[in-house]
Amino acid sequence: MNETRKLAAILVADVVGYSRLAGADEDRTLARLRGLRSDLIDPAIAAHHGRIVKRTGDGSIIEFRSVVDAVRCAIEIQNGLIERNACLPPERRIEFRIGIHLGDVVEESDGDLMGDGVNIAARLEGVCEPGGVCLSEDAHRQIRDRLKEPFVDLGEKALKNIARPVRVYALNSDSAGAASTAKAPTQRQPPRLSLVVLPFANIGGVPEQEYFADGITESLTTDLSRISGAFVIGRSTAFSYKGKSPDLKQVGRELNVRYVLEGSVQRSGDRMRVNVQLIEAETGGHLWADRFDKPVSDLFDMQDEIVARLANALNAQLVFAEARRADRAPNPDSMDLYFQGMSAYNRGVNLEGYVRSPVRQLGVAKGDVT
Repeated sequence: MNETRKLAAILVADVVGYSRLAGADEDRTLARLRGLRSDLIDPAIAAHHGRIVKRTGDGSIIEFRSVVDAVRCAIEIQNGLIERNACLPPERRIEFRIGIHLGDVVEESDGDLMGDGVNIAARLEGVCEPGGVCLSEDAHRQIRDRLKEPFVDLGEKALKNIARPVRVYALNSDSAGAASTAKAPTQRQPPRLSLVVLPFANIGGVPEQEYFADGITESLTTDLSRISGAFVIGRSTAFSYKGKSPDLKQVGRELNVRYVLEGSVQRSGDRMRVNVQLIEAETGGHLWADRFDKPVSDLFDMQDEIVARLANALNAQLVFAEARRADRAPNPDSMDLYFQGMSAYNRGVNLEGYVRSPVRQLGVAKGDVT
């Protein structure tokens, strides 16, 4: 049997209360977990030079060449989860426990890792607080003078099926506790140009329309993400709402976005109709709506044409929506003025007269502007 012994930093992560979350809403929990992996967890692992050894259902075993990289990755993930959970009730939050150990492991021919190095990391994860990070003494020794984040010495603990007690250190923020429990997160304001494209509804339930509706949703998500400065929620997270009729204001709070795009696809005879609406998530108010009626021909060509027209129209509508929001701002900043100017330009407004108004709002003399 071809196997190799080596020293490695092992990170083990697991979802807190996964069975309860899945029991309450399995489809949405799975979709949110996939979205977290694609948008947060996997990019953090790659950025810190980690290797995913295996997925263990709702958890992961990850190998790092450096303990410093492993701990930085863990902190980035936990901080990212705090932000993503800020608008959710406690019973719907996805939280992780993370354990990290530096130890001797056996790498098998298929890349799997075995041995006490992995087992201790897994046991550390088990004694960790939700949202926290626990290190063994061996791991802590490598990072104590290299990272500014404070760790609390929890003393020696007897870990299940581990021969000797292990001294455990827990990530501390303020005086005690894990990263997620140090301070209650404050409500964040959604970023400018933040948007989710909800799965388009298939009116009529024709299977061919289902593929078409999903294709429009995915293509629009891709095209809108190319808008400069736009923040568009990934398809995996958006598709957790497929087949549901969610409260759009709740969607905005859950995903922390300003705008929600929803639509439907309907076929009648040899014609296909696509309806689309842009919603302001904070108020639930309609900002813009359009309808596309096309003869049924090649579905891919039709999809490309509709998506291109929608993306172009939405680009202008989102700028206009941001400009309207800026008009209500008591103290507009440079980005507010940018969107006001772009909206005026798109409408063909005389910019000479338009520029003077926000300049006066900022208290700048006309002669000071070049």
